[in-house]
Amino acid sequence: MGNLLVYILHRSRHRACLDPTSSTRASEMRIKEMFNLAWVPSILMLGVVYVTYVLIGGVVFWKLEGDLGQKDIGLLLLNKKTLLTRYSCLNQEGLEAVAQVVQEASKAGLSLKGNYTSDGFWKFTSSAVFAATVVTTIGYGNISPSSTAGQIFCVFFALIGIPLNLVVLNRVGKYMLAIERNISDFLEGKTGRKRCTRFFVHLVSYLSGAVLFFVVPMIVFQLHEGWTFSQAIYYCFITLSTIGFGDFVADSNPDKIYPEWYSVLMASWIFFGLAWLSLLINHSIDILERLNTHFKQWWVGQKQEGESGGADVNNPDTQVEEEDEIKKPPITQ
Repeated sequence: MGNLLVYILHRSRHRACLDPTSSTRASEMRIKEMFNLAWVPSILMLGVVYVTYVLIGGVVFWKLEGDLGQKDIGLLLLNKKTLLTRYSCLNQEGLEAVAQVVQEASKAGLSLKGNYTSDGFWKFTSSAVFAATVVTTIGYGNISPSSTAGQIFCVFFALIGIPLNLVVLNRVGKYMLAIERNISDFLEGKTGRKRCTRFFVHLVSYLSGAVLFFVVPMIVFQLHEGWTFSQAIYYCFITLSTIGFGDFVADSNPDKIYPEWYSVLMASWIFFGLAWLSLLINHSIDILERLNTHFKQWWVGQKQEGESGGADVNNPDTQVEEEDEIKKPPITQ
């Protein structure tokens, strides 16, 4: 067995000496494999940047909200003690019963102020807005189905509605982009300046969208909900980004009487605002990908150009980017 291994090694060395091109090709293949493996640290570094960004956000929220949360807890305990002292007939069990009633009334959309009644959350307009929050994955959490039939229907409704919503939003976003490009092409033909015209059109479209989907709704919510401007702009972004914390929800205050057009206006704002913000996020992703590509080119450096040769073709990241460009459907003008 040992003699056989020696013979095989001897024959392989003999063939390498007879055919130097094979050894050269083998070395080139090893260089290409090393070059492809050299891209792994860029993926790891991207993951490190992502985790670091999330941890920095956690630290900032901890510092900004932690002390305030402790103060709120202390204030709540003080108010509880004052309440029990003022109403001596109310003990701990009675306080818990009152809190349970208040919590259930708030969840049902009923107001405990005065003696009048309300339709609650599950009137037709509120139910339609809830259906929109389901298919758009906003999910405020202020209302939710409590019956078994409603919960099962919500599951199947979301399974069909979420993909349908994505398709419709994608199509609306493409039409928005097509209108923007048509305007850009028209102005390019008039001015003859490509980059300046496109930058101007992008800037005007972004500013117009910001005014239409953030500034105007901010004023409307400030008037009808009684929020501050900071709370209104916060609600606009949390809604259109589909984060949906549910701490601020429009058209849900049982102590207010809203006009009939308010729910329709809200649904239209959510739909077109989602399409616009998703288009803006896609542009931001495209910019980050371009920056990532430039960074990778800088990281490789010109000194590896001669060694790698055509290794760029075999780079998995480059292949994925090229496949993505091929798979992108053309935008109909």
